[in-house]
Amino acid sequence: MRVRDWQDILSDVVDDGRDPDAWRAVAGQRRQNIGEDLFLGHPDVGVYQLKTYAKNPYDVRGVGARVARRIDDDLDPLFPNHHEADDAGLFGVQRPPEDESQAESMARRLEETVKVHAEAPTTPDDFFTDVMEALESPAFGPMDYEFDARPDRLDGLSDEFTDADELLSSELDDLIESDGVGRGFQ
Repeated sequence: MRVRDWQDILSDVVDDGRDPDAWRAVAGQRRQNIGEDLFLGHPDVGVYQLKTYAKNPYDVRGVGARVARRIDDDLDPLFPNHHEADDAGLFGVQRPPEDESQAESMARRLEETVKVHAEAPTTPDDFFTDVMEALESPAFGPMDYEFDARPDRLDGLSDEFTDADELLSSELDDLIESDGVGRGFQ
């Protein structure tokens, strides 16, 4: 397992291109210290674990690693399912348009998508999927997330990948310490 900057992990997700709507995520507060834990999973790509924290409102720092090559039968129940009614929400990873022409094309597709859904009966999930496709999102899907706590699934995934969790926690704690975040004003 290779520990990398969290942005590099997201770049891998963006660049992969396989079944954008097959991604699933679980996220919440870290067990100890400041920051957040995030697991991104795709049946064919694998599972990534990321640990991040906001150094300030404009600078998110973190580390991550690929912890599994695929989602097997043991991992599958630890991720939210597209068909579960109790999932906390949805997520999407975006990449900026390459140029003005692509931005205008995406804006037109988004406008058309909103018009179609405004004129016809639809579900929130269908609307979300169509918006993500109009924006050419490289990864989107269901997400189990708690802003100020840890979903049970997050604990389950952390327990499943104990060694990776400990290594990434140590790396993030070192990053937090080197950034001097815990010192306060001096």
